[in-house]
Amino acid sequence: MEIAEILDLLPHRYPFLLVDRILEQSADEVVGLKNVTINEPFFQGHFPGEPIMPGVLIVEAMAQTGGMLALSYVTRESYNKPIYFLGLDKVRFRRPVRPGDQLILKLKLLQRRGYVFKMKGEAFVNEQLVAEAELMATVESPKPDKADDGSRA
Repeated sequence: MEIAEILDLLPHRYPFLLVDRILEQSADEVVGLKNVTINEPFFQGHFPGEPIMPGVLIVEAMAQTGGMLALSYVTRESYNKPIYFLGLDKVRFRRPVRPGDQLILKLKLLQRRGYVFKMKGEAFVNEQLVAEAELMATVESPKPDKADDGSRA
């Protein structure tokens, strides 16, 4: 899946869109790609002379990739709706991510209840694990029509 389709589905935009491509997707797994370049705005301050991608942005890239998987379970009306973090568990950072790296983001669905998703995320550079986390998120569900609010006239 190319960037144009990602932009159709996710509400994120530059400089906060952190997924460049979806490489693979099945019913319960997704693999995304983030090209890490020196042009990223966060490298100006993190850290001068020793640029390292902030861990929180690695986790955000995992979440956005997982969001693509979550959106495959919801209605078209939920596309471009906010996807909210509900929780993070077992977050670990193993190695730094630097300009020039290709971040491969692998997310596996662990559990789904309605619009709430729990996923296992792993981020790799050159097949080496750089970060991992369990993420819980929800996609904002579409609002029912006023005519269908369950009330009787």
